[in-house]
Amino acid sequence: MAVIDVFAHVLPPEFLAQMNAIHPNVLANFPYMKNDLLTDVAQHRASLPTAHQQIISAVNLNPEDFVDPNQAAELCRSANDEIAALVRANRDIFPAGVAMLPMNNVPAALQIIDDQVAGSDALVGVQLFTQALGQPITDEAYEPVFAKMAAIGAPIWLHPVFDMQKPANNLTFSWEYELTQAMYGIVTAKYFRKYPGLQVIVHHAGAMVPYFSQRIKYIQTAEDYADFQKFYVDTAILGNPKALELAADFFGVDHILFGTDSPFGIPPVGPTAVIEQAVNDMAITAAQKQAIFKDNWQALMA
Repeated sequence: MAVIDVFAHVLPPEFLAQMNAIHPNVLANFPYMKNDLLTDVAQHRASLPTAHQQIISAVNLNPEDFVDPNQAAELCRSANDEIAALVRANRDIFPAGVAMLPMNNVPAALQIIDDQVAGSDALVGVQLFTQALGQPITDEAYEPVFAKMAAIGAPIWLHPVFDMQKPANNLTFSWEYELTQAMYGIVTAKYFRKYPGLQVIVHHAGAMVPYFSQRIKYIQTAEDYADFQKFYVDTAILGNPKALELAADFFGVDHILFGTDSPFGIPPVGPTAVIEQAVNDMAITAAQKQAIFKDNWQALMA
């Protein structure tokens, strides 16, 4: 069965070299990024199971955390060109890529969307993080990005990062909380109603939302409950078919996209095999599994 992984990561090597020139040994604070599968296409290709493809997005080495707004914009443009070139040179495994944006330069981010995403044959959306520059991604300064993406009809990939104001961050639970809070912020800001057609793909199967959907139902408005169900989510929870069934029950099978967070999660090559088995173990039909593995992505891109 053909499989398309919508949430797989790379670290474009020329971009990494640029970041190292600005901040020597930049990965010292990001040891998990010291993974050859992120930078070496040959090794990355060899790690993929047969008949698997990936939609590639950059790891969270974000220029706005290191440089001024103009330089951040230049770095993002360069990285996006590199991701697009990776896609074009490796269509058999990378059907598409996701663009980076400089969140300390929103006007430049909007121009990048126009220049590098709208109408592109390689970059089909943008990646945002749950926070940027210490502010929630739903801060009003960033709202124009949501409006622009809805206007061009391209998805936003939503990836978690730590809230550095919290003293006890941990990889197991903090990212799930941050994703859930970002989803809450998008819903309560009424972005789905303000920007019809907005598409947001949330990492980690929608985090806490499926499990606490009844709290949403009885505490928030019916309109908010319906808006939470408008998110698309991936399957990157390292297995657990029952949890994936819960996500499918809440968001609908048609809003579940196969995604793994590869090459992270389960060494040495990532969790693809474990997550694929979890989808196959879900108590859903063969057609619904095929939808998760491939058809939902193709419908989203149609």
